[in-house]
Amino acid sequence: MHDLPSDKRSETPAPEHAAASPAAAPLTVSQVMAESQVQTVLAELEQGLVGLAPVKQRVRDIAALLVIDRLRKNRGLAAQAPSLHMCFSGNPGTGKTTVALRMAQILHRLGYVRKGHLVAVTRDDLVGQYIGHTAPKTREVLKKAMGGVLFIDEAYYLYRPENERDYGQEAIEILLQVMENQRDDLVVILAGYKDRMDTFFSSNPGMSSRIAHHLDFPDYSAQELLRIADQMLVELNYRFDDGRDGLESARAAFEQYLELRMRQPHFANARSVRNALDRARLRQASRLFAQAEVAHSAEDLSTLNAADLRASRVFAQAAP
Repeated sequence: MHDLPSDKRSETPAPEHAAASPAAAPLTVSQVMAESQVQTVLAELEQGLVGLAPVKQRVRDIAALLVIDRLRKNRGLAAQAPSLHMCFSGNPGTGKTTVALRMAQILHRLGYVRKGHLVAVTRDDLVGQYIGHTAPKTREVLKKAMGGVLFIDEAYYLYRPENERDYGQEAIEILLQVMENQRDDLVVILAGYKDRMDTFFSSNPGMSSRIAHHLDFPDYSAQELLRIADQMLVELNYRFDDGRDGLESARAAFEQYLELRMRQPHFANARSVRNALDRARLRQASRLFAQAEVAHSAEDLSTLNAADLRASRVFAQAAP
């Protein structure tokens, strides 16, 4: 476990990667990708996440930077560890945590961090309630995250200028110190709504200067959310019924549900999709439970119908 830096180390430049021997056998991009198995992570990101094309491209760009850094070392070119602290901005349910997990895997496989684990926290995990409480809390979280990625959700809550007795600034100062001095073994990702993150950075120029990569996560379209629902159902071993015998299909009912729900406040993209499917499964379970003497088939037990979805209050609220 790394010791956290003292104040005297705050001005120490980040260590350089040791240059490889010029006599080392030349490497190619393909060789590094194969040896590190990074392509597997990129493929999982591409196939497992619907949409998010700009985000996926940025992740590939960061992977390319680290691969080329490996080739430079192989050729005897000294290379300082690049700063890879990031900001993920976007609305809830747009895949920020999932991408952070994949990023941690990529960083580990390419040798940027030792472990490749993700530690996800919020303000409450870092900021104390009284004098002397914040520093140990923040340092404990940082020790857990060393060798991997620290993901701070709703990071703007660390800074509350309206409260003179708030201790968030102390946590920020400790974070800044570690982000600078140990950036070769810890990547910090700050996440939250874009407008609030912009305000946070304008109020904390030291933090802004340490964030090298800003990734904006767009909201999903209705069709993308339908694809996400299909993926979730497959993972749960459920399916939408196809509306045979003139009945409405569950998929059509869910498509209309999305159109209505996306217009309402507090819509959370994929998170709202998961919540809707969980409630539909609850209704399906109640429906089947009421048929106490029926030997339900595997298809019955794994099929959601239109009624399971239309019982949502979203439809009732939309009724004239």
